[in-house]
Amino acid sequence: MTKKDFLTIGDMSAEEVRTLLDRSIALKAGDDAMKCPLIGKSVGLFFEKPSTRTRVSFEVGIYQLGAQPVYLSPKELQLGRGETIGDTARTLSRYLHGMVMRVYSHRSAVEFARHATIPVINGLSDLHHPCQALADAMTVLEYKGRLEGVRVAYIGDGNNVANSLVEIAARTGIDFVIASPSGYGPDAALLEKSRAAGTGNITLVDDPREAAENADVLYTDVWVSMGQEGEAEEKAKKFRSYQINAELLRLAKSDAVVLHCLPAIRGQEITDEVMDGPQSAVFDQAENRMHTEKALLEYLVR
Repeated sequence: MTKKDFLTIGDMSAEEVRTLLDRSIALKAGDDAMKCPLIGKSVGLFFEKPSTRTRVSFEVGIYQLGAQPVYLSPKELQLGRGETIGDTARTLSRYLHGMVMRVYSHRSAVEFARHATIPVINGLSDLHHPCQALADAMTVLEYKGRLEGVRVAYIGDGNNVANSLVEIAARTGIDFVIASPSGYGPDAALLEKSRAAGTGNITLVDDPREAAENADVLYTDVWVSMGQEGEAEEKAKKFRSYQINAELLRLAKSDAVVLHCLPAIRGQEITDEVMDGPQSAVFDQAENRMHTEKALLEYLVR
């Protein structure tokens, strides 16, 4: 059987995305009780970046599916002494049944997947965060009962999370609007490709109030991603008005929910009042990382 990778949401069809979301909801409801579909298998976790949710959700999810998680730090592998990614991928494919990669450069995940004979999952790269987007869509589905036509307003930096949200909106019919300062929107080529190929309505604006107006969901992320700390001061000035606060939330629908992929810089991109308020679904969203990742592992690791 030909192996399948999950490096971007674009690696899945609309039908596959919906199947994964339906399975995720079933898993959360306890459908996996007393079942270990991946028993006897091992899944590698290659992490260049620090992590809370990605590492713990994958480790626990892998264990619950009956498989063994194997954590791999680049400093502990021969990659640190000059072995190529290709040789590492070929070798680890002989021991493992799947690999999760959290890397600085998306090219590293692509290169590893090109040489590996096992499924490779992008746990985060500089360009995409597809596992997060699956959990986000699951959370919207839980709260709104549907995805098609739901207005999701993303306020902030057009980063890896925003790129993956663009792709999942195109595959699920989400009405996705992103508000970012000029020059800080999502990847332009990806945006146009998703608009042309998808069913969702994807809009880019520079006014956060326009994006939030009548929204079903307000979503934000940190303004400065890992590896971009040198831009912190400049971004703090440009993004000052791109904060999800009580004033912005009042522009959304009365039953709107608030999402943040975490970690949050409280008081910067989101206020405590909103993040801890009754409309926040932030920690349900964090939990859903594990359920969607379990569904993904079930689907890919055979």
